[in-house]
Amino acid sequence: MIPPPAVPLAAAVQPAPVQVAVGDLAAIRAAVAAPGARAVLVNLWATWCDACRDELPAVLQFARAHRADGLRLILVSADDEDQRDRVAAFLSQAGAANVQAFVKHGDDTTFINGMDPRWTGALPASFLYDGRGAKRRFWPGPVTARELEAGLHDLKKGKP
Repeated sequence: MIPPPAVPLAAAVQPAPVQVAVGDLAAIRAAVAAPGARAVLVNLWATWCDACRDELPAVLQFARAHRADGLRLILVSADDEDQRDRVAAFLSQAGAANVQAFVKHGDDTTFINGMDPRWTGALPASFLYDGRGAKRRFWPGPVTARELEAGLHDLKKGKP
């Protein structure tokens, strides 16, 4: 019997492609408010940000662990719009399949103040919303899995 041809290892482990849309503040808000989630975590990051790249695996792991609980993850890159393909490739390699992803579009100050006036624009930054789109938590700087767990726990308990 002739064995089947070997599948090259690279072909066997190709990461799933990630679609990255260009989104302004209104698009991000619409994604947060879209029906179907009990909680929405928005993580703002960039490929050039070391702290963001360090934080991303924990954010993705948290989102996967809580997807069945109704958590939606939205990743918003601060990379320039012309870097969209680079952002998509980075997220694919990071294992961010099935995650809603955007490259931010529009005026930085308007976007920052629209997300939260307390936010300086420093990356990374994360926001937790309830299922109705009301902001419940804001984490400037890197967020830990423990902080995310506590924020989601408080949200489930109805704590502000």
